[in-house]
Amino acid sequence: MEFARLAAWLPRIEREISRTYAEARGGAGNAVAERTLDALAEFTLRGGKRLRALLVLAGYHVATGRAPGPALRAAAAIELFQSWMLIHDDIIDHAEERRGGPSMHRTLAVQHGDEQLLGSSAEYGVGMGITVGDLQEPLTVRELVRSPVPPGRVVRALEEYCRMTQETAYGQLLDVRNGNLPLDRVREDDVLEVHRRKTAFYTVAGPMRIGAVLGGAGDRLLGELGAIGVDLGVAFQLRDDVLGAGLGPDDIGKSANDLVEGKRTLLAVEAWQRADAVGRALLLEVMGNPAAPPAKVRAARELLRSTRSLEHSEQRIREISGRAFDRIAASRDLSPGAKRLLREVGDRLVHRST
Repeated sequence: MEFARLAAWLPRIEREISRTYAEARGGAGNAVAERTLDALAEFTLRGGKRLRALLVLAGYHVATGRAPGPALRAAAAIELFQSWMLIHDDIIDHAEERRGGPSMHRTLAVQHGDEQLLGSSAEYGVGMGITVGDLQEPLTVRELVRSPVPPGRVVRALEEYCRMTQETAYGQLLDVRNGNLPLDRVREDDVLEVHRRKTAFYTVAGPMRIGAVLGGAGDRLLGELGAIGVDLGVAFQLRDDVLGAGLGPDDIGKSANDLVEGKRTLLAVEAWQRADAVGRALLLEVMGNPAAPPAKVRAARELLRSTRSLEHSEQRIREISGRAFDRIAASRDLSPGAKRLLREVGDRLVHRST
């Protein structure tokens, strides 16, 4: 199966997500919950590539060689999980926007003002945002357990989901801590550990393994998909960091949001290690400073090039993704068709400009 055939399932994934929220709304029992679920549905359906959902379908197909219809509910469930992660991430990061619109806690803060409620709109938005994020978990689990496969596979899929959620939380703990460390105390291994336990697991390895479990995969194939998925997921996040620093192939005039947000990316950590005193002073002036002058931001972005930090990140992307591609090629558990699909998935994850 080619990736394009997987992508043809996107409309059905969208319908599953919409149905889940409509069902929840129908049983909410009060106007506040209904209005909040409407906002949650709008947030989740606003956009996104549905990458994780497609990887659930890919995992099922790799395990069975068949059309991935039985994994459709699980694919939608993983998008609900992603929405939950984004809502909480935006609160942690004080983010105002997501997917071209307001972050969930900002939407709920506006509702506070519209209804002329007492207290702080910002605090209301945060409190409601945390709760609404939590609401996604039962919706996620309910969709998973309704997967039309034998019960034993559903139980194993739930175990995979629990592992994915736990690893993501561990990664988030490390990410928050790194963000509160001075740059000179963060090392490459610290950055890569966050990428392995957070992004790689819930973006690639976890979804593929959940799909494969639903398809009846054995432990050896699950081990292969886990190892391949983690490496591709780390490379995916390193590429995301390059793009987030405005260093894509057409980066003229692009933003460097990760710099002004102060994210401890490999780019920033490596640039600090390689920079002289003047360069380090520039990084300190720009990182975590949304009000940094545009000229300073451009200079900091150029520092990522001149210190060869960008070159280092590109080398790590090649090494880590190359390890995944080598594993795909050498695997005795993957069919030729599964290998072609996984190579295409890897290319799309690593060699992208958005």
